[in-house]
Amino acid sequence: MTVELKGVHYDVSDRTREYVDKKLKRLKHVEDVIVDFHMTLSREKRGAYIASSDAHFRWGQNSHVKVEDRDLYKAIDVMFDKMELKTTKEKDKIQAH
Repeated sequence: MTVELKGVHYDVSDRTREYVDKKLKRLKHVEDVIVDFHMTLSREKRGAYIASSDAHFRWGQNSHVKVEDRDLYKAIDVMFDKMELKTTKEKDKIQAH
């Protein structure tokens, strides 16, 4: 799994990068079926943060999650909660066939 993390109107600090790396361990069970994982952290003018991610699966399917919150780390947590559910559901769907 190739992981890409970028910031838009936000400089990704080492602390934030370590936090994201720690949260990526939650996707360890679907690591073998995800080819690319792109994550973007952006800061809006009104003070809100947006955490969005795209997971590209081996079989061509894509999953996109976008969360907006005033707290960056809370947005990252919720985004990983949603992504974990989507990727697990997608893996289970493929295994059922």
